[in-house]
Amino acid sequence: MRLDVRATVAGFAGAIAVLALLAWLVGLEELFAVLSMASASGITAVFAAAVVWLVAWALALATVLSALGAPISAPRAVAVYAGVLFSNNVTPFGQAGGEPISALLISESADTAYENALAAIASADSINFVPSTALALIGVTYYSVAAAAGDELRLATAAVVLLAVGMPIAGVLAWRNRERLEAGIGRTLTPIAKTVGRRVPRLSVPTRKAIQSRVDGFFRSLEDVATDRRSLATAIGLSTVGWIAQATALWCAFYAIGVPVSPEAVLVAVPVGAIASVTPLPGGLGGVEAALIGLLVPLAGVSAATAAAAIVLHRGAIYWLPTFIGGGVAAALAADR
Repeated sequence: MRLDVRATVAGFAGAIAVLALLAWLVGLEELFAVLSMASASGITAVFAAAVVWLVAWALALATVLSALGAPISAPRAVAVYAGVLFSNNVTPFGQAGGEPISALLISESADTAYENALAAIASADSINFVPSTALALIGVTYYSVAAAAGDELRLATAAVVLLAVGMPIAGVLAWRNRERLEAGIGRTLTPIAKTVGRRVPRLSVPTRKAIQSRVDGFFRSLEDVATDRRSLATAIGLSTVGWIAQATALWCAFYAIGVPVSPEAVLVAVPVGAIASVTPLPGGLGGVEAALIGLLVPLAGVSAATAAAAIVLHRGAIYWLPTFIGGGVAAALAADR
């Protein structure tokens, strides 16, 4: 697996700049003062919830792979999914940038074709979308009825509704026109693949028919997952557990610094804040933090420094923990190759 080192370095440089600006805006001294009050038991709870999230989403991916005829054990699934998160967290545009690398890792670890692996991670990401919007809608509905929070809530509500309505429509349209989409992808990828094949001695130049066959295999794998109702229900259930664990980790982060917040605030903030992971920063680093601070200050009724301190603990568990673990998995796989 190879990453574009220059793009990664540039992405992290941008993320560091954004994080530095956030620290300056909230007040670095006040931020450290709040962090110094964090309890050890609270921090432990944050990381414990993060582990539950990681295991739940790893098992959801394993469920999808099993539906595609490529079952893997639970421990291996956790290691592989940590590697998936690593690739997402070190490439620009988050999942969009990291999925091709993630598919290669899954393909080699689960001993399945690349197009099956790509369909598995694409399906898992799509499945994760369903409970995220449901939980966010529950949160914004509560605030709309019981405790409206002004312009920030309206923006969050608009984002959730846009995702809840727009993404399914886009998915249905893409699926109904999948034959045209397959043909278009084949026409687009063929000249690119031939150029790469001619320039890289170890790679053979693929034919358009071979590329079309791979693309067709990808869509057939998606169909296999979509029609396996039992596996689909299991994966959605595991994904829901993962989102609740992520929200719990953020709630525990506030608890750790002695500022409990309402569960509704984190149910809205976590899935809506995750939208910022599509920014051209590695794993949304910097963008997600900024979005969470902007949401939590009005929703939870806390100061910017308090929100930032909780987010430092939360992102330490949700972003950095799987990045370090997954980096080790990716390095081991690369060494094995």
